[in-house]
Amino acid sequence: MNNYLAKSNPRETIIDHTEKLIDNYDLLKKTYPDLDVDWDMLYLSCLYHDLGKMNRKFQDKIERIKKHTDEIPHGILSLSFINAKDLKKQGYTKERIKLLAQAIAYHHERDFKFDQETLNREIELLREEANNFNYERLDNILVKKLSKKYFSMDRTYEDDLGDYGINNLFFNYIMIKGLLNRLDYAASGGIDVEKKNDFMLKSLNQNLLEGFRVDNPDADWNSLQKYMVKNRNNNIIVVAQTGMGKTEAGLLWIGNNKGFFTLPLKTAINAMYKRITEKIVIDDYQNKVGLLHSDIKKEYLSRKEEIDFDEYYNKTKQLSLPLTVCTMDQIFDFVYRYRGFEPKLATLAYSKIVIDEVQMYAPDLLAYLVVGLSYIDKIGGKFAVLTATLPQIFVDLLRKEGVEFLKPEPFTNKRIRHSIKVKHEKLNSEFVKEVYKNNKILVICNTVKEAQRIYDELSADESLLENIRLFHSGFIKSDRKIKEEKILDFGNKDNKEYEGIWITTQVVEASLDIDFDILVTELSDLNGLFQRLGRCYRSRDWDKEGYNCYVFDGGDYKCNGVGNFIDEHIFNLSKNALKSIDGDITEDEKIMLIDSIYTIEKLKGTEYYEKIMNAIEFVKLIESYEKSASEIKKIFRNIESKTVIPEPIYEKNKEVIEGYIEILSQGYDKDMTKKERKELKEEKLEARIYLDNFTLNIPLYKADKNLLKRININKYEFIEIFECEYKEEVGIRYKSKEERNESKSTNAEDRMF
Repeated sequence: MNNYLAKSNPRETIIDHTEKLIDNYDLLKKTYPDLDVDWDMLYLSCLYHDLGKMNRKFQDKIERIKKHTDEIPHGILSLSFINAKDLKKQGYTKERIKLLAQAIAYHHERDFKFDQETLNREIELLREEANNFNYERLDNILVKKLSKKYFSMDRTYEDDLGDYGINNLFFNYIMIKGLLNRLDYAASGGIDVEKKNDFMLKSLNQNLLEGFRVDNPDADWNSLQKYMVKNRNNNIIVVAQTGMGKTEAGLLWIGNNKGFFTLPLKTAINAMYKRITEKIVIDDYQNKVGLLHSDIKKEYLSRKEEIDFDEYYNKTKQLSLPLTVCTMDQIFDFVYRYRGFEPKLATLAYSKIVIDEVQMYAPDLLAYLVVGLSYIDKIGGKFAVLTATLPQIFVDLLRKEGVEFLKPEPFTNKRIRHSIKVKHEKLNSEFVKEVYKNNKILVICNTVKEAQRIYDELSADESLLENIRLFHSGFIKSDRKIKEEKILDFGNKDNKEYEGIWITTQVVEASLDIDFDILVTELSDLNGLFQRLGRCYRSRDWDKEGYNCYVFDGGDYKCNGVGNFIDEHIFNLSKNALKSIDGDITEDEKIMLIDSIYTIEKLKGTEYYEKIMNAIEFVKLIESYEKSASEIKKIFRNIESKTVIPEPIYEKNKEVIEGYIEILSQGYDKDMTKKERKELKEEKLEARIYLDNFTLNIPLYKADKNLLKRININKYEFIEIFECEYKEEVGIRYKSKEERNESKSTNAEDRMF
């Protein structure tokens, strides 16, 4: 009696597992008592969700006695324990009971392939098992088929339910099902479903503001930061110039609430996470602040001496921490309403989301952001967009979705940080030499190929060779991390002794805290340009003659990337807008230029506009629950690249790489102890991360032509070796068709002789 198992590793009974859910339910209710959810329905869903596991076929499987091919998902069988008649007597409406049934039935995303006769037979057998079950939280256990009036296989679709809003049945379903999932995951993982944020405001005041007051007793939060504090309960869109303390402003707006801070680039996210955990939330950060992006394991592994890796990773992935610094794709993919999306949106219903540097997002991601923020607004969450430049079309589209928000005047000051000279010609290395006078110069190119060309030409001058560095996306991950650390150190405003030239691409555009003396850049578009300006004289006043920013607009030619990933129409609008610029430019003038270009009127008919509108239409028309989470990850990230190991890297590190693959191919023996399983898991994790360090992402159109071979890791995974040149100084270089043919010919000769 009562020994029915819910889990086998570790062994846990249904009652023990349910009690863990109830404990987390109590914790959630205590932490967020004002959360707009049907608490009674959520409680009942916790009680009933796993009772169907009593069926003998599930118990046979979990005890490793036998696997049955005709086993019915336990979520469906659990519905037979719902006493709808009794619930109606207690005052529950038909709609609420339907919500309860759907949340339980679909709390695991399974394909339902069974017939009515099999279901009826299994419910009869389950009634016998229930006679041996006694749980003090459940009175009068009655097992019978739930009427179709309360449950059918059709899901709750938002299109069937009228207007949006928190009273909408679909959103109520999302809250119950999503929070049931959160409680279930937390119980299974042995973690708290939520950690209370009772520290952020205290940490900001003690570790930042008090520090400022050591040097200046009158120091206080600035006008932007005070505005964010005052409007903590509102949706906000704020434009603020670089150096205004947007990070602090965002954290002050989140306050002692659950928060997500999103940025577009992993480099910037890592830097912000490091700053928050080392300068602001210092004590016990592993219970307060999480990092969430595709390389999270690597970052956490580097801290394994000070954290419990499994627990910290689990809490982060389950969204249990008070503050999470993350990429947009980690939380906003819910817009596709894929199977299992509900926990994310339910969590965002009581969270505050900061969106940093919105102008960095491609048109499709900007569209998903618009739709996502409209969902968050309707279900009860709050958002703040904090950005240095703002495409007006984003604001217009949000308003079109009926989202209400405050948009104050831009936060700028009268300081002059930049003096711009527009050069009507293609970027050239000779000009870089002219402006290099033992200072810090940042060169930003639109493409990797162009950055490599400038680097090659400058490297030919031996007097410059020691002072030139190259940074772009075409480096393997281990080399790229080193480059990131070096440019952050070199560009640190406090490092006065450094001098030299860094040639880069748009990987440095947003949120990197670097400060150079001179910027030399190709024109991409105005948004990108003003982001690039923020890497030069970041927090200094320009009070000299001449210029500190040189913009090459291509003259009679298009700049690199225009017509490919840079919209040609927007490029031309930007080029035209810069015709009147020569010399000092204020922050207000930059904002006015942006506002004059990125309007719906100006962009209509452009590829950029069409991509945004098509993406919004697509995401709205897609059928809820049509796709799986893995399918949506590929769509949402707009994956147009492939992960490979460059051939020279593979040949140089072949023995080490094959060693990692051997570790990853090992299986878990059923006779392993818990300790042995954990040790192998950690070994596999390290091997995966170290193997990943040898990889880089290349465009799909390049990948298919030059792949040399595929190495299987296991039956689900493989790694591909890519034919190319690679050097740690310059990164990947693609071979021409002639070079590939010559290489094949040479390899054939080697095999002959």
